[in-house]
Amino acid sequence: MKHIFKTENRLSGKNSNGYRTNFFPAIFFGNHLVPSAIFIFTINVCALFAQERSAPKSLIDLQQEFVNLHFGMFIHYNIPTYMDEDWADPEASPAIFAPVKLDCSQWAKAAKEAKMTYGCLTTKHHSGFCIWDTKTTDYNVMNSPLKRDVVREYADAFRQQGLKVMLYYSILDTHHKLRPGWISQQHIQMIKDQLTELMTQYGEITALIIDGWDAPWSRISYDEVPFADIYRLIKSIQPDCLVMDLNAAKYPADILYYTDIKSYEQGAGQHISKEENRLPALSCLPINGSWFWKTSFPDTPVKDPKVLVDDNLIPFNRAYCNFILNVAPNRDGLVDDNAVEALKEIGRLWHNTDPLPQLPPNDGAIISTNIAKFKPTNSSWSDDMHIMDFANDDNFRTAWRSNKSVRHPWIEIDLGTEQPFNLITIAQGGEKSNIRKYRIEYMQNNQWIPLLSNNSEKSIKVDRFNQVWANKVKIWVDEFASPPIITEIGIYNEIK
Repeated sequence: MKHIFKTENRLSGKNSNGYRTNFFPAIFFGNHLVPSAIFIFTINVCALFAQERSAPKSLIDLQQEFVNLHFGMFIHYNIPTYMDEDWADPEASPAIFAPVKLDCSQWAKAAKEAKMTYGCLTTKHHSGFCIWDTKTTDYNVMNSPLKRDVVREYADAFRQQGLKVMLYYSILDTHHKLRPGWISQQHIQMIKDQLTELMTQYGEITALIIDGWDAPWSRISYDEVPFADIYRLIKSIQPDCLVMDLNAAKYPADILYYTDIKSYEQGAGQHISKEENRLPALSCLPINGSWFWKTSFPDTPVKDPKVLVDDNLIPFNRAYCNFILNVAPNRDGLVDDNAVEALKEIGRLWHNTDPLPQLPPNDGAIISTNIAKFKPTNSSWSDDMHIMDFANDDNFRTAWRSNKSVRHPWIEIDLGTEQPFNLITIAQGGEKSNIRKYRIEYMQNNQWIPLLSNNSEKSIKVDRFNQVWANKVKIWVDEFASPPIITEIGIYNEIK
């Protein structure tokens, strides 16, 4: 593995989660310890945040504020811009990243003319090239011909136009071999150090959009790179920063699994229900035919501004969904003229006068490790091949189905040793709310103890309760409209 620096904590008094290690790393070059430039800078920034930051807002308030932003600019600009591909060669030389007219203020002015309220820049895409002045790897913009911190210039330019700043960051990193089969503790530390830089050096970050994590195509699980640790790190630095993982390819639309905002990538076939959505959401689409700039873009028509407004922006906003339109700067570092004109036309067509609906209450984000995943299961008689093992296989496209002849179905998860937990989710397949009434028991000291009963009509049941310890959990279905179909059972120990 190339270009990863080893970090070491040089301060006492880190908290129980070890997050202070990430704030103040020293860096080894070979066997020589060199004080990190992050050290002094982070002390100053954290002190500033402590003085200026008020009490954190509630998650539902932050979600409402996000929805109220209506419309923003996604900016895919990174080393793939210079390769005519969306996925760059992981060994591409920094020498090709050589814009001669880079002007982030041009991007910001174009966003303002479209009546956008924020931007979101690809700080690091899947090939691992960092377009900020990072101390974690030499595979970054400061070793390119540009030698300028693009993230800083972007953040300054968008704030100058009164626009909020969001950042995109990829967990998948093919240059540093941060991919399945290769992931190490050094990788995880690099992620934490990079996110610490992004969260401390560029002012208030409204949202961090994370990609390449627990998606079917990236295959990096929330266990290999622990989601809860990364989530709490971000919130420990900027509590009001929304953490958004682009994971809709895997998780159902009814609940916020591992994200503060539900995301939909239209080009990947992910489409929000404009009629049924009740969660804070984001829908993304490129104004061109792909995310990063291609040599064909200047001469190829962009998407119709009227269609973008009438079929995307307006109806999405009415469905609690923010719309983010990708505009890809070219190799000079500028947005092409045809895209600039389309953004102006959007600004003329869209009047931004519709009042937005108030978000209904939701069950909150689930961020903890699912301790039920892949554990041994048992159940009453199953339907054909759809046996109990499909209820906790980390796949929402498979399911345990109860046999139609069973009057009182049950399913049991064996956790092995007694473990603490305070949250259980039951995700159903098939018809919504086919489970009408259910109860849950847990085994402690070889005795079954009643935990709760519920008659929730939701397709995904979410039950939070005071922490208990158990080695087994059993779910009884007492009433159902049709034989139960359970796609995934989750058991979690949330940190409160």
